Amino acid sequence: MTFVALIIAGAPKKYTLTLTSLGFMLLPIGWQFLKEYQKKRLLVFLNPALDPLGAGYNVIQSRIAVGSGGLFGKGFLQGLQSKLRFLPEPHTDFIFSVYAEEFGFLGAILLLALFSILFWKIIEAGLRCKDTRGKVLVACLATWIWFQVIESIGMSMGLLPVTGLPLPFLSYGGSSLLAVFIAMALIMSVYLSTVKDYE
Repeated sequence: MTFVALIIAGAPKKYTLTLTSLGFMLLPIGWQFLKEYQKKRLLVFLNPALDPLGAGYNVIQSRIAVGSGGLFGKGFLQGLQSKLRFLPEPHTDFIFSVYAEEFGFLGAILLLALFSILFWKIIEAGLRCKDTRGKVLVACLATWIWFQVIESIGMSMGLLPVTGLPLPFLSYGGSSLLAVFIAMALIMSVYLSTVKDYE
C-alpha cells in the first residue's frame, strides 16, 4: 500500500524505486525472522507434496474442492469437501474453495466479475476526486481490498502461499467484515464529497 500511496501522491520515481529495491534486498533477512510454521507454509506452497498430511494438507484439499466443482458446481450446500470436513477452515480461510465447489467454474467467474466491477467503481471514485489526500486514501483502500481478494482466491487454488486472509464480504468473521465496511464507508465519503464539488 505504501508503494501505491507514493505513486498516487506523485512522489519522485527515484524514491519509489529505492524503497522497492530496499524491500527486495531485505527479503533474505526477513526469512531469518519467520517462525518455523511460516517457513513451512512458504516451502509447501512451492510443493504441497513435501508434507501432504501436515502443512501441505490444506492446499491439497483446497485444490480438490475447487477442481471437483466442475463447470456448474455441485449445488448450494452440496460440496463434499467441506461437508465431510476434509477442507480445514471452510467458512473463513478457504471460503472460495467451498464457493467454487458448490457453484463451479461459472460461479467463480461471476464472483470474480463482481469483485472486478466493485474494484473498478472504487477506482472510478478515486479518479474523480480532485483532492490528493482523497485519491491516496481511495487508492490505498482499493489496493488493500483487492490484495485480500487476490490472496484469498490465489491461496485457495494453490497459486499463492496460505496466509489466512479472509475473502471480503464472504468469509465468516465480524472484525474482517467491519473493517471492509469501514473502508467502503470512507470510499463513499470521498465519492460524495467529489459529487458535491461538481454540483
